[in-house]
Amino acid sequence: MSELSTETEQAKSQLQQAWNGLIDHLQNAREVIDNPDLFGPEATPRVLAEGYRYLAGFIHHGIERSFHEDADFPAFRNALSVYNKSTIENADAIYFYAAIDGRKHYRITAKLADCRHWRGEPRLNEQAVAPQYLIFETSNGPLSGDSGDLRELAKGFRSSFGTMDSSELDIAANGELELLLGPDKPADYNGNFICTVKPANKYSTDNAERYANYISGRQLFYDWQYEEPIELEITCLNHLGDHPPALSPSLASEKLENMGSIIEGQMRFWMEFYDKILNANGNFPADAGEYFFPINQYNAPNAASGATGGGMSTNIAAGGIFDLAEDEALYVEATFTGSPVYASVHLSNLWGESPDYANHQSSLNLFQMYMGDDGIQRWVIAHKDPGVKNWLDTTGLPKGFIAHRWTYPEFPDKDNWPTIKGKKIRFDEIANYFPDDMPILSPEQRRKDIAIRQKHVKKRFRVF
Repeated sequence: MSELSTETEQAKSQLQQAWNGLIDHLQNAREVIDNPDLFGPEATPRVLAEGYRYLAGFIHHGIERSFHEDADFPAFRNALSVYNKSTIENADAIYFYAAIDGRKHYRITAKLADCRHWRGEPRLNEQAVAPQYLIFETSNGPLSGDSGDLRELAKGFRSSFGTMDSSELDIAANGELELLLGPDKPADYNGNFICTVKPANKYSTDNAERYANYISGRQLFYDWQYEEPIELEITCLNHLGDHPPALSPSLASEKLENMGSIIEGQMRFWMEFYDKILNANGNFPADAGEYFFPINQYNAPNAASGATGGGMSTNIAAGGIFDLAEDEALYVEATFTGSPVYASVHLSNLWGESPDYANHQSSLNLFQMYMGDDGIQRWVIAHKDPGVKNWLDTTGLPKGFIAHRWTYPEFPDKDNWPTIKGKKIRFDEIANYFPDDMPILSPEQRRKDIAIRQKHVKKRFRVF
């Protein structure tokens, strides 16, 4: 009995120490909200309130990442969602991920609604269809931001092992999807497959093979009324019918430490990223870097990479910062060549959280916005509704990020990349900047559009 008591006391001490370490990490993460040296946005009542929500989102994220990530018994989870917004995320997306062990074999399955639009055919009208776009990507290393250190943006810090998207996935006639992952392709298998091993190269620190430890991806939605989220299932074929070991004090302590490290790392990393890479705080000359976000304008479109904090590998992106008084607006025009499979514009606060895109039109994709025969995307960012269809609602944020994305499974030549420009104007000038064919929406029509958004977001992030 005394031996058991001693063992229990040791466990209690170990776990209390780990818990105290978690609290220290949380306090360090909270410092990002209050300490200007850690690059957070200038404090206002709303900024502070949203800062604590932002931190709470990473706590939600950290619990799932630390206690429910198991490469032997994987499950897909939301990397970002309405409960954990960050990284200037895409309001049209389900960001999903699962831990894997690239030395083992996995099967991913799903049953899709009609996806003929993936093959370039006209989509079904007013019927359930698959999302506009789906992509799977495998990689190794921690998820972007975990380290809390911008040095993780260096080339070679993490590796991509393979990508497959809806332009190349084989889908059965009945809508069934199967994708296999592993270090080798099964004999006589001709279906979708991503290899999860790479030989050593000049970036290998120990001259060893590298194995993927995450599969991640996006489901991107165009028609929020009729596109249906895909329910993905992943199974590790090496552990069918097995069960994980019970949680021990030492393992629980490791998970608490990992949880705290992730939360602090994510809070620190992205604020420094916004400051030093995007120049969100204006601490550097406006022309000092290709990724810098200018005020009330856009940087030149660029491809997603480690230098941009990751991002979907098929994206070309551009961004800026809106900074508007109550009687001001930002008018934007964009053009693209070819046929991107997806295009959109999104707002974020200065923490990198998207505004409430369920209850406000703070994002627009190419399906939702109006584009005339001249092929120019036009929209306006303003604090109140000017009546034009292509309005982005700031939700009262005086300042925030703007992000525009074009998705190309095959990139056009750089000379043919999209272009984009913005101009600050008076609110009462807005009508002068749109052509006569731009639809004008009544308050009742706007409410109907918002109702579609509300219903879709609930479905996309349902929790049962």
